[in-house]
Amino acid sequence: MKIRVNGVERTLEVDPEMPLLWALRDTLGLTGTKYGCGEALCGACTVHVDGLAVRSCVTPMRRVDGKAVTTIEGLSKDGSHPLQQAWLALRVPQCGFCQTGQIMTAAALLAAKPRPNDADIDAAMAGNLCRCGTYPRIRAAIKKTAGVPRDEPGDDK
Repeated sequence: MKIRVNGVERTLEVDPEMPLLWALRDTLGLTGTKYGCGEALCGACTVHVDGLAVRSCVTPMRRVDGKAVTTIEGLSKDGSHPLQQAWLALRVPQCGFCQTGQIMTAAALLAAKPRPNDADIDAAMAGNLCRCGTYPRIRAAIKKTAGVPRDEPGDDK
């Protein structure tokens, strides 16, 4: 299978039914993408395929053959992506486990809708679970990145 991962063309000899998550983590050593539930319910495994946010734990390799895949490692090599900077500035992560999926989902949202409102953010992020409950800070970081005023209670915490 041929895929472009984080801008690099790769040829992988893997089972076409292997989930993309395991190809990324086990075959390519890109461990930023996390395994959460294995059923596309939590969002920890979110990556971009041709610019769209997808759950890599349930996406078979056959569906990404010939496509471009971006992982958290490909968003920026040094953590300088505006979302990553906002995440740090607003102290979004607690345990951090879900954060790569949260950031990748937020990046897809901002690519599709550069100035989202609260309803847009809530709809896009609804499938990403955070055990620590950092949802207000996640929303605030997305707004900060988009240049949208933060007017919600708790946005600055």
